[in-house]
Amino acid sequence: MNIFVRRRRALMCRQAVALVTDYLDEALSRVDRARFEAHIAGCPHCRTYLEQIRKTIAATGAIEPESLDPHVQDELIALYRSWRAG
Repeated sequence: MNIFVRRRRALMCRQAVALVTDYLDEALSRVDRARFEAHIAGCPHCRTYLEQIRKTIAATGAIEPESLDPHVQDELIALYRSWRAG
């Protein structure tokens, strides 16, 4: 029985991770937002992930693309593209 609980939770965590951006952009439906918040309330790992994303957005939101070295811009774009492809 325990293995099924872990699998169900892992699936739910993957769903929560997939919804983080929409949650932060306030783009979730009322029902999906409630389900997301219920999961976050009971899952310390997803709560930590959400806070990491919030901090990342706050840190990177202060960076102007023009202020980055072109090499760094290229590296970030390549990293994003490899992440999206995976």
